[in-house]
Amino acid sequence: MKIVSILLAAGQGTRMRSDLPKVLHPLLGRPLIHYSLEAAEKASNEKPVVVIGHHADEIRAALGDRARYVLQEEQLGTAHAVRQAEGLLRGSCDLVIVTYADMPLLRAETLQSLVQAHLAHNGPVTSTTVVQNDPRGFGRVVRGEDGRVLAVVEEAQATPEQLQIRELNVGAYCFDADWLWDALPKVPLSPKGEYYLTDLVAVAVAEGVSVQACEIEDINETIGINNRVHLAEAEAELRRRINRHWMLEGVTLIDPSATYIEPGVTIGQDTVIYPNTYLQGESEIGDHCTIGPNTIIRDTRVGSRCRVLASVLEGALLEDEVEIGPFGHLRKGAHLARGVHMGNFGEVKNSYLGPGTKMGHFSYVGDATIGPDVNIGAGTITCNFDGKKKNRTEIGEGAFIGSDTMLVAPVKIGAGARTGAGSVVTRDVEPDTLAVGVPARKIRRLEKGD
Repeated sequence: MKIVSILLAAGQGTRMRSDLPKVLHPLLGRPLIHYSLEAAEKASNEKPVVVIGHHADEIRAALGDRARYVLQEEQLGTAHAVRQAEGLLRGSCDLVIVTYADMPLLRAETLQSLVQAHLAHNGPVTSTTVVQNDPRGFGRVVRGEDGRVLAVVEEAQATPEQLQIRELNVGAYCFDADWLWDALPKVPLSPKGEYYLTDLVAVAVAEGVSVQACEIEDINETIGINNRVHLAEAEAELRRRINRHWMLEGVTLIDPSATYIEPGVTIGQDTVIYPNTYLQGESEIGDHCTIGPNTIIRDTRVGSRCRVLASVLEGALLEDEVEIGPFGHLRKGAHLARGVHMGNFGEVKNSYLGPGTKMGHFSYVGDATIGPDVNIGAGTITCNFDGKKKNRTEIGEGAFIGSDTMLVAPVKIGAGARTGAGSVVTRDVEPDTLAVGVPARKIRRLEKGD
């Protein structure tokens, strides 16, 4: 059986009051349409179809080849939007799921249950409903005395009596495909000049066929995004889901309400996350780590038994047992090997620090390769940019770099070499050699025990 999802994303989203399309507003680091599309992908077995209109090119660019696209040139309502997919889908699928791109909290599991409920009854339409006191602009589900669904009435057209109904139409449907394409032309034009998808329920009832409604128990799934208030509500719920998941997986969150974990992040067991920590992008955190407080980790891999305090890590790699901070900054390409210690107010960019290396506070290391067991004194700077290009610094195993040393790249410091405090090193220093001064000069070979 072929099941395809149609995602409606053609609306203008004027209530967001934004130059950015509503469905591309970020929600925990991803466009909010990402969540709807992901649920649609999991609930169907064919590539989803996204109906686009306003900002069509931007939405295409954001989703790429994850979906097929049809264009709704005139905004004539939701039924009209679905009709745009008929030419692409008629005769090629058995069931059609229809959802909205601005409902990011609707779970794939809920859509899968919708499909199963549809297959279990003999009618061509199955919809989702929710019972709650806040109508949030949803249409009302009208039932007969025998409990059968008779119609869905949009809020703008509802009578005062119908507005008191608390069973609301959520806007996720499963249709028999052949019936859907035949029924869509029968949808009447509404007083607002639009064709509503909800009127398919009345079409089915008029034909004497069954309409089934499946109630969603978690009302948070039904949060639709019409403005920035709704966006904040959705983000709070999504954060709650993600944080709960990781706590059940063995991660300690000291204050879940002040912890921000994006969907692409993974975290190992027995790691402790302190408040005001942001784990973003595709970051991976190992087990038995301590992260935060006041830390941002983005697209970074952190090994096990690491400690990161009040620091910012972007596009970096930490092996096991690394300590950073407070107030450290790892930029793209930073690679800290096992057991590296990086003190407060340090910064590393596009550099490798070998196992056991200690980097003092107030230091900057950029475009460098540093061997194991090197001591980098406080205030050390690799002067890597000459105004035209970046140059590399190399420091050998066991070297000792004195405080406030300026390493003017390109330059190599040999294994076991030392620089005096305040040196400005402009030339290579051979292994086991002491260099001091401005500019630094080599004054003697180091003897064992120096």
